[in-house]
Amino acid sequence: MTFSYLAINTESLPIYRKLDDRQGYPVLMRQAPSEEPPSLLRSAKQGILAVLLQVSSPLQKASTRTSAVLLAVGIGFSSTMPISAAGVPRYAESGQTKAQLLSQNSKKVEILLVSYAVTKAAYDKIIPLFVAKWKAETGQDVVINASYGGSGSQTRAILDGLEADVSTLALALDTKKLQKAGLIDPGWEKEVPNEGIVTKSVVALVTRPGNPKKIRTWTDLAKPGVQVITANPKTSGGARWNFLGLWGSVIYTGGTEAQAKDYVTQIYKNVPVLGKDARESSDIFFKKGQGDVLLNYENEVILEGLQGGGKSFYVVPQTNISIDNPVAVVDKNVDKHGTRKVAEAFAQFLFTPEAQREYAKVGFRPVTPAVVKEVDKKFPKVSKLYTVKDFGGWDTIQKKFFDDGSIFDQIYTAR
Repeated sequence: MTFSYLAINTESLPIYRKLDDRQGYPVLMRQAPSEEPPSLLRSAKQGILAVLLQVSSPLQKASTRTSAVLLAVGIGFSSTMPISAAGVPRYAESGQTKAQLLSQNSKKVEILLVSYAVTKAAYDKIIPLFVAKWKAETGQDVVINASYGGSGSQTRAILDGLEADVSTLALALDTKKLQKAGLIDPGWEKEVPNEGIVTKSVVALVTRPGNPKKIRTWTDLAKPGVQVITANPKTSGGARWNFLGLWGSVIYTGGTEAQAKDYVTQIYKNVPVLGKDARESSDIFFKKGQGDVLLNYENEVILEGLQGGGKSFYVVPQTNISIDNPVAVVDKNVDKHGTRKVAEAFAQFLFTPEAQREYAKVGFRPVTPAVVKEVDKKFPKVSKLYTVKDFGGWDTIQKKFFDDGSIFDQIYTAR
């Protein structure tokens, strides 16, 4: 049995350290009522807290939450210290004891939201709204910790042991991976409104200022001399949406599968370099100055402008893919933590007008009818919107387009 010891100065201990999400690293933040500090920190404020962490022992399988955060998320132990509702470090609890502590202490409960990077601006506003609402309705304080990063990376982190109570990922394919692993129960889409889809977006074509190449539609991307920037759909969820947008622009406007393949092949011939994810592709376009047009989420383009990135020139094609972003309660984890009630309430809250308005403010297309009507003029009209269901669902999409040897591999090797 091997042990390692770490001394932490609690006078200067940050509960969570914000890492650089622009570089693709997850971010852990703490949002909680500020009037009462965690009891563990309060009791140790004047000294050094010696923490004993058992690194390798087959007898401690239940205490994986913190070590999983360290390994999967890559945050140093000295800067990440989840505190349970009873003020006990989570790595020191068994699953049964944790649930008991949560049920015994009705004054505070803690959950972890794991989401993809671009949602942070929305949840910075939504989480305090829910915390206040829950307190007013139940008298209980709730702490919602949040981890942000690329959707694929966040999915792998949860699979590797990051114990999310609620997940909001970029595409349902990632959520289905959690279901296949036994972390989320089948039928999760029916547990919340709108079949689990909490926000929507579409593909935007971002051009250089003044749109010198006169790019207005999907077909313009195939013009000779037009360089297109997008990420690799084998590694990027956003790039999968881009690929489906390109393919659907042909087959849902009267074209054939063969014509779609020829068109998309031509587009990828116009791609000088494939970024590994949407963030890297944005850097290639904006920072390195490569390409004439960038395929990106509409919401990310809008958010970039709101955060002082300057006005982006972009076009939303009238025929487009509905980019649907799901929310799900991670059943295995909430049952282990004893947090199902608050986790389910938070997931439901995301569909309320209050939360949907905050999504809309940072560029997401809302799904709640009342808010859709309120912001109708904010977003460009899309005359024909096709969905993942039109393609046969994510399992069919993955097998047909993105598995090894499938259509994307055929297209890219032939360019």
